[in-house]
Amino acid sequence: MSKASAVSKAVAGTFVLLTVSALAGIFTMVIFYKIEISEMNVTSPPTMPPTTTRLPPVLRLPRDLIPQSYEVFLQPDFYTKIIEVVNVTSPNQTMLFTGNSTVSFHCVQGTKAIYLHSSDLIISDPVVMNKNKREKVVVSSVKSHSYPSNFLEIQLEEALEEGVNYSLFLAFQGDINLSPYAMFISTYVEGSPVYEGDQDTERFLVATTLEPTYARKVFPCFDEPDMKAVFHVTIIHRTDTQALGNAEVRESNVIDVNWKVTYFHPTPKMSTYLFAFTVLEFTFTEPSTPGRVDIKTYARPDAIRAGHAQYATDIAEKILKFYEKYFGINYQQKKLTQIALPDLRAPAMENWGLVTYQEGRLLYEEGVSSLLHKEDIASIIAHELAHQWFGNLVTMKWWNDIWLNEGFATYFSILALDCVEPSFQLKEWHIMSNLHTAFEHDALASSHPLSPLPEDIQGTFEIEGMFDSITYFKGAALLRMLADIVSETTFTKGIKMYLSDFKFNNTDQDDLWKYIQKAVYEDNGHTDVAKVMNAWTKQIGYPVITINTTNGEIYQKHFQFNDSSESNLWWEVPIRVMSNAPKSSPIWLTSSNNSKEEFISRKGEWILANVNCTGYYRVNYNSENWERLLTQLQTNPGKIPLMNRGQLVDDAFNLARAKLVEVALALNSTCFLQDETEFLPWKLAVRNLEYFVLMFDRSEVNGPMQAYLRQQVKGLYNFFRNYTDNSTVPEDHSLQHNQILAIEVACSNGLPECLEMATNMFAVWMDSNGTNQIHPNLRSVIYCQALAAGGKEEWDFAWDKFQSASDTSEKEQLRQALSCTKKIWLLNRYLEYTLNPEKIRRMDVGPTIRDIAQNVAGQALAWNFIRAHWAYVQWDSIMLVKAVTRRFSTPFELAELERFGAEYPLGSATMAVQQAIEQTQVNIQWVSENKDSVLEWFENFVERV
Repeated sequence: MSKASAVSKAVAGTFVLLTVSALAGIFTMVIFYKIEISEMNVTSPPTMPPTTTRLPPVLRLPRDLIPQSYEVFLQPDFYTKIIEVVNVTSPNQTMLFTGNSTVSFHCVQGTKAIYLHSSDLIISDPVVMNKNKREKVVVSSVKSHSYPSNFLEIQLEEALEEGVNYSLFLAFQGDINLSPYAMFISTYVEGSPVYEGDQDTERFLVATTLEPTYARKVFPCFDEPDMKAVFHVTIIHRTDTQALGNAEVRESNVIDVNWKVTYFHPTPKMSTYLFAFTVLEFTFTEPSTPGRVDIKTYARPDAIRAGHAQYATDIAEKILKFYEKYFGINYQQKKLTQIALPDLRAPAMENWGLVTYQEGRLLYEEGVSSLLHKEDIASIIAHELAHQWFGNLVTMKWWNDIWLNEGFATYFSILALDCVEPSFQLKEWHIMSNLHTAFEHDALASSHPLSPLPEDIQGTFEIEGMFDSITYFKGAALLRMLADIVSETTFTKGIKMYLSDFKFNNTDQDDLWKYIQKAVYEDNGHTDVAKVMNAWTKQIGYPVITINTTNGEIYQKHFQFNDSSESNLWWEVPIRVMSNAPKSSPIWLTSSNNSKEEFISRKGEWILANVNCTGYYRVNYNSENWERLLTQLQTNPGKIPLMNRGQLVDDAFNLARAKLVEVALALNSTCFLQDETEFLPWKLAVRNLEYFVLMFDRSEVNGPMQAYLRQQVKGLYNFFRNYTDNSTVPEDHSLQHNQILAIEVACSNGLPECLEMATNMFAVWMDSNGTNQIHPNLRSVIYCQALAAGGKEEWDFAWDKFQSASDTSEKEQLRQALSCTKKIWLLNRYLEYTLNPEKIRRMDVGPTIRDIAQNVAGQALAWNFIRAHWAYVQWDSIMLVKAVTRRFSTPFELAELERFGAEYPLGSATMAVQQAIEQTQVNIQWVSENKDSVLEWFENFVERV
């Protein structure tokens, strides 16, 4: 039975079996509770003095009750497989879960009301116990509040006493979700179908993902990050399955022919959003050399047998050891379980001891997966394992400081990856990619501070809006800048003290500054950490530093794409500067303007500021210094540090977007690419030229622009041509990346030899009876370019291969390539396929529409599609709003976008729409002012060639 039909029959099918099963689950768990209280001397509650009547909270829980521990019993009532037997009534899939929980808490202020969170749960049988006296407290009423608070309000006949410990028992039931959040069901195929339509290979599992506010959908709880507790978990599940949780299994016993119960050891003290469990039939692999921590990676049995999870397992062990040594604090659990899930909302989730990943992000198949896919696997594991310290061990007090989780995980994952896999040689690229992603979003007036006020981040939509490039990438960039200011050694010392002193507790950014400051003083430093850093974290944006090298004058200004915006913001800016000598110690710009001897060019030499891009700011120069730097790039680029070669291009293009330099200067900064073979400068140049492509690929500028790009990339394409034509790749990872980039730029801009190569390779595969000779590294780009140049025959072939592919890497590459066709009717059909879970998995709907929107032929289709199906695609709303509006540059498109923002329920996409409106306004003005000069520049180049 298919997933769709199984679910649709969940209510109509075997109602008696479902009801009996649910009642049996509730009955079983109530017995557990009654056994626990059977020895208590339960008496009626004493008369207590009245307390002050308190108004109900708005969106945050009151702090009069502090949770200490939970006992959670859960029973997901689903089948891992549905076997249809001819002439026999088969069981239908069920989507119900039942459970009960007992939360123990301490009363710090007398109250007659208990507030906690519950959402979409049917609550029953509330019991409040005074644990000190082992007596019941009578419940007078139970009320569930809807979104946005999701409070469960329990009113009591008598007030709880300050200083006393209590417990609250609640029974509940809810529905397992089809979409991958809270407790959800996921499907996969095990083995090969015997015949077309054979459903006996379809399997089901249940898993959870609770960040940021979905624990309340699984069991009633104090669902705020600073209300940490210990969790004692029991899962009742079907006998042919296994249950995995945050902590190791204590014991597992059979209840009857259908059910067994698994008890887990207590978790560490942790936040509710880290709670996790799964029930499945997966198998696992272990490291080649097991260590102190029991590391296992679970995946589909087929994948484990084929060894697809071995790399993820082995690299996790190396990364865990790196962090333990670096932080001087051991990982706090006895086991670390990784799971490759067929469906997951985010790429991964750092649940303590039970880290979940999208299957394609974790599995690696030799000979099919790209060699570069190991980089992605190691990078995402490094990020999630960094969270075991930053987020799990030490957690932010509230979601306004989520950057203390995500910024640190992003920063340290780069260090870990560089240590455990030095051959990747991508530290500089990861740093620059993150920096420029943050720069682009932080240049809008609709950006937000890295650490906004807690009262500005309250509801779930606002919280989810914080999981953006500012939080991840600006956070990481500012940590790197701080480490450069105080020194790596001092920074590391402060971080170690911070982690050690706040173990199992919560912090805000002021706590971080205090501990870095403590390390600064111990190392005889003088930096006022909070004074310097608060301006960077509590204000939006960043400065552009303008340097006049003829007189040494220097001043700062808030950098914004909309140059008409007024701003009085300023920062304390550390500037490293060089000419033809090594970099100096930081020079501080502590006011809006100043004059420094170090910035004067006395003999006509160039001056370069922000050496190695350690500062979170852009740099502009007088025209003479720009000319000297660009000349250096063209004649002997090696004299300029690699990261700055890319940064000069990025600064020039973005200064041009902000109308601080002429657009010709930005385009001139790419002339050196004709002889450049390093990946970083090329990647950053292409990234910036992409804005020109987005603005002009629907106009007459496109022809001359493509001619320029063909000419610039020809040398790079020929540099790799011997490899490419023979479907081989160089050994060096950065060269492998650059080979792919060369093919992408050359083919997409119509270089004849590239198009011929891509179409021929794809045609050979189509005629080969299934033998694919295209190197795994090159498949993604060649698939895309071949489909872009082809028609229905090529698209249908790729679709068939996508449908039948069992390897997750190959399936993902084909899914992306299908969006590359230039045939509008094929793109429209592909969009319609996203509405059918049998064709496109639910978690791939957003990425597929995003990929179609990136195609100039599909952008308008995707924009119309998401508006027509907003309710269905809203789960990926932030991603999709950004994708479909990237080309918007006309008043008509702006009006449509504003109408969309006014008429549609935006939810967590509210900020994304505001930013898209602002960016569209900037685009309209920029295009109107620069289109003619851009066209002239490209046409002049074509004439010269």
